[in-house]
Amino acid sequence: MSLAISIEDLIFTYQGNERPALQNIQGQIEDGTFVAVMGHGGAGKSTLCYSFNALIPKFFRGKYQGRVLVKGQEVARHRVAEMSRLVGLVLQDFEAQLFSTNVELEMAFGPENHRLPRQEIERRIDRYLAFVGLEKLRSREPASLSGGQKQRLAIGSVLALEPEVLVMDEPTTDLDPLGREEVLSVAKSIREEGRMLLIVDHEPETAVTADQVWLMRDGQVVSQGLPSEILVDVSMMESCGIKTLPMVKLFHLLNWPGNPLTVKRAIELIQKRRLTQRRELKVTTVSTGRTQGSSILKAEELRYIYPTHHVEALRGIDLSIHEGEFIAILGQNGSGKTTLAKHFNGLLKPSSGRMLVQNKPTTEYSHRELSQIVGYVFQNPDHQIFARTVAEEVGFGLKMQGETPKMIEKRVAEALEVVGLQGYEQKVPFALTKGERQRVAVASVLAAQPQVIILDEPTTGLDYRHQRNMMEMLKHLNKGGHTIIIITHSMWVAAEYADRTIVMKEGRILSDGLTRGVFADEARLAEASLCPPSLVRLSNWLGTKALTVEQMVHELQGNNGAL
Repeated sequence: MSLAISIEDLIFTYQGNERPALQNIQGQIEDGTFVAVMGHGGAGKSTLCYSFNALIPKFFRGKYQGRVLVKGQEVARHRVAEMSRLVGLVLQDFEAQLFSTNVELEMAFGPENHRLPRQEIERRIDRYLAFVGLEKLRSREPASLSGGQKQRLAIGSVLALEPEVLVMDEPTTDLDPLGREEVLSVAKSIREEGRMLLIVDHEPETAVTADQVWLMRDGQVVSQGLPSEILVDVSMMESCGIKTLPMVKLFHLLNWPGNPLTVKRAIELIQKRRLTQRRELKVTTVSTGRTQGSSILKAEELRYIYPTHHVEALRGIDLSIHEGEFIAILGQNGSGKTTLAKHFNGLLKPSSGRMLVQNKPTTEYSHRELSQIVGYVFQNPDHQIFARTVAEEVGFGLKMQGETPKMIEKRVAEALEVVGLQGYEQKVPFALTKGERQRVAVASVLAAQPQVIILDEPTTGLDYRHQRNMMEMLKHLNKGGHTIIIITHSMWVAAEYADRTIVMKEGRILSDGLTRGVFADEARLAEASLCPPSLVRLSNWLGTKALTVEQMVHELQGNNGAL
């Protein structure tokens, strides 16, 4: 096998910074190899990706030392356009990659710029649109797609270049579980074709099927090796801010022999070594709605058709949400989750049917009145951030409500304390990290103290520590009386934090009930191209009620015996 990438003593410090973003990086990757790179936010993962296609040092300026060779070519000696023939890069901010007027043109842009024959361009468009599941949307404008569909398009447009080296920086953040599997399946075809794949991801499950795992911390690669070696090192994983694989953590806490990386392997070990007994799974039957308690949000035969592309996004939704609930809304990309949520605060008006907030139709409220009851944090925080300072951003809604400067200052301070951003008042929002911008967006909603807080993909782009911080903050707010609604593709987040889960498919509600009951019906979830997180799949097989590793340890410690 020949070398695809060789990295020799790479050091890079961004212009204006004193601390290097990359420090003494060494590594070699052969053709046909799948490498998974993981680490905390700010570890240098994206910077490393930029060094493969000449964005560093040609686009991002700074002090550059060492060498990076791709297919024998020294990257620093070539322009980005030249390197694009060898290296395809899917950016972490995938929306920044999309600029064409329809999906088909977006797919064609790269191959056209490489001056490929028309027939070959058409072949690639057809092949990769089908691969990313967008063949029926080829005439749609990218801006009209859901976040996950945009991410699929960004991936497809890079795949259409058929690069020898494919680098994807967190390519599955906005994808449903099926989409994740489809993207990760690209590793198999790329290996077979003798090409190289490098994926940056926060989810350790991504790394299970990799050939190599690289762990990064503070600009350095601190560990390299096989998944079976790296992913079982709990202390190293935690020091790099990475979630431990649930099966590894479970066996570790129970002192069971073995380090299974997958549910399948865990079940094999449990059966072979008779580690515990199975039992009949008994969970609360999934209901299709609730009647008890006071309703704060209610949809009645709610339908919505997007006027620009005439897509029926909601098809007769009947739903009641009560004060103090913590709800997760799940479903495939394009299933209608965000469209439904945008009706809760009047961002969208029903095509037919009614949306009630506190038993009053949203059409009878002003936007100002609704914003005081229902707050909405967008999937991309940059879609709602615009002010020059954090304090100005967080206080803007209160200013529009006519609050006094003294009250605004008090509420801003309280909101920033809740999200852990005290001392950030005079910082520029756009200079903050993605996780910090996400928390600024949450603080701007919290400052208005709405009864209902809706968050669209609250953990996207955050490392494990910040995901936990975000969700614990929401849990705290829920205990304080706020109704919390999250739209998420992170199944473990829904399992561990939501009391109630709503599953959507093609504009309809497929399941609605207590989270444990919804996650017990794996066949119904599969209809929506979803599956429970690995720990819950094991829980279903064992017949426990556990949704977390800690809950399962508690249940199993009282039930050790032969199968």
